[in-house]
Amino acid sequence: MIWYTLLILAVGGERVAELVVSKRNLRWSLERGGVERGRGHYPPMVVLHTGLLLGCLAEVWLADRPFDPALGWTMFALVLAAQALRWWCIGTLGPRWNTRVVTVPGLPLVTGGPYRLIRHPNYVAVVVEGVALPLVHGGWLTALVFTVLNAWLLTVRIRCENTALATAPALGDEAGSDTGGDRSGGDQGGAAPAGGVSTADVRP
Repeated sequence: MIWYTLLILAVGGERVAELVVSKRNLRWSLERGGVERGRGHYPPMVVLHTGLLLGCLAEVWLADRPFDPALGWTMFALVLAAQALRWWCIGTLGPRWNTRVVTVPGLPLVTGGPYRLIRHPNYVAVVVEGVALPLVHGGWLTALVFTVLNAWLLTVRIRCENTALATAPALGDEAGSDTGGDRSGGDQGGAAPAGGVSTADVRP
């Protein structure tokens, strides 16, 4: 179980790195007239994503969950894939990515990277990780509770982002830019933002 604890700590360190990037990018957006929306759901997202990491450790240690190699290594591969997808989103969105929902006037929607393929790629990463990370070491209860709560929270979050992004095409047209589709994602963590809107899922 020691190696699993180290894995959770590594994911926690990755969360800290995301928050550093997010804080810098949020400043970039606000300096360009960005307006934040959806502040009310942000604190619950922070609590939920922090709770995921704590729940993973608590369930495995307190309930003495066994490690099943077939399940565990498969879930570990999915955790790595989720991290890769998340950082692909962050890299594609550049300074527009942060853990808030911030509308930046005049920016076109981002249509590159994973946003060519999936409407909300960062949230796909959040959902996959929320299931896979606990199940690496048999934490099925944490996976279940997080998935249920996250489904409700993502409904609120995505609705908020889509409302904000709905203004982006008109802004982009005024700037003479290609405004192609919605570019949200997500932390969670998430947790990914988009053109016209600097946003992301919460991933504290």
